[in-house]
Amino acid sequence: MEVKDREDKDIRQPDLKSMNMEELRNWVTGAGQPAFRAKQIYQWFHVKLADGTEEMTNLPKSLREKMDEYGIYGVSVVTRLISEDDGTNKFLFRLHDGNVIESVLMKYKHGNSVCISSQVGCRMGCRFCASTIGGLVRNLTASEMLSQIYSIQKITGERVSNVVVMGTGEPLDNFDNLVRFIEMLTDENGLNISQRNVTVSSCGLVPEIKRLADMGLSITFALSLHAPNDEDRRALMPIANRYSIAEVLDACDYYFDRTGRRITFEYSLVKGQNDSPEKACELARLIRGRNCHVNLIPVNPIKERDYERADNSAIENFKNILERNQITATVRRSMGRDIDAACGQLRRKYEEENKTDK
Repeated sequence: MEVKDREDKDIRQPDLKSMNMEELRNWVTGAGQPAFRAKQIYQWFHVKLADGTEEMTNLPKSLREKMDEYGIYGVSVVTRLISEDDGTNKFLFRLHDGNVIESVLMKYKHGNSVCISSQVGCRMGCRFCASTIGGLVRNLTASEMLSQIYSIQKITGERVSNVVVMGTGEPLDNFDNLVRFIEMLTDENGLNISQRNVTVSSCGLVPEIKRLADMGLSITFALSLHAPNDEDRRALMPIANRYSIAEVLDACDYYFDRTGRRITFEYSLVKGQNDSPEKACELARLIRGRNCHVNLIPVNPIKERDYERADNSAIENFKNILERNQITATVRRSMGRDIDAACGQLRRKYEEENKTDK
């Protein structure tokens, strides 16, 4: 199965909240206002985290009306679930066009981490992921990605220190908006989150990985590998029909050479599919010698698929085999399992209930 091309239904022009300072300055002066208004608007959006112009009391009413006409894209909360097990927060947000997306706040000793979505739906078709069911609707704007973080900070009153672009969607399939988002998120005039605290996860779009490497960013890149050979990977991920493991790993090597940043390989452990000692040994041979880290992810079962979570003994044995081969590996702690915190589950449930209501 090939990954299908999509009809481009994305928003064409940057909305005001997606504009950088220079773009805002040009827009403001073009609207007949003094240039200093751009900095005021930027601070309202990205420091004071304003949701709309009604909060921007130091701006002229005429300017606020023009801003509303031009377009400001944020998010509004539909549902918030809080895990009784570990305090994980799962948010379902509504966009201006009625689409819904998910975000997750995970609380760790070292700080708060937010996992955001980069698209409405996804066209990559990974078999074990609920996000791909129904395909891709559209890309998110930079402002819609930022607004997930801003809203979570405002709702919880807690500072976000780490951001992972690993929710619904393939980030590199929304490349330009992703890069704009990263630049604004890490801008000293905004939240000023360190680029080193930003992780972007991809299923392996080879040209875009190399393009990202050439951007000069200091973010962490994570590859969704999930199998040690092409045959197994094709059974789980349609993108493997387009790019071989050799091509994907070559792109990862290029990323490391260009940035000096260690690669993370994500490996979802599916019972009876890719969790055997033989697969662990094969994976070790595949990536040995690379400056990398393996993040083992016990798969979250979803009702639309018959994949099961690997047994704890198999997970631990898999990790031990990698470590005996001098490969750093960790097992991602399952968080929010009692609130459907896996990618796409809450959105899928909401859409099914909404369809039933209609």
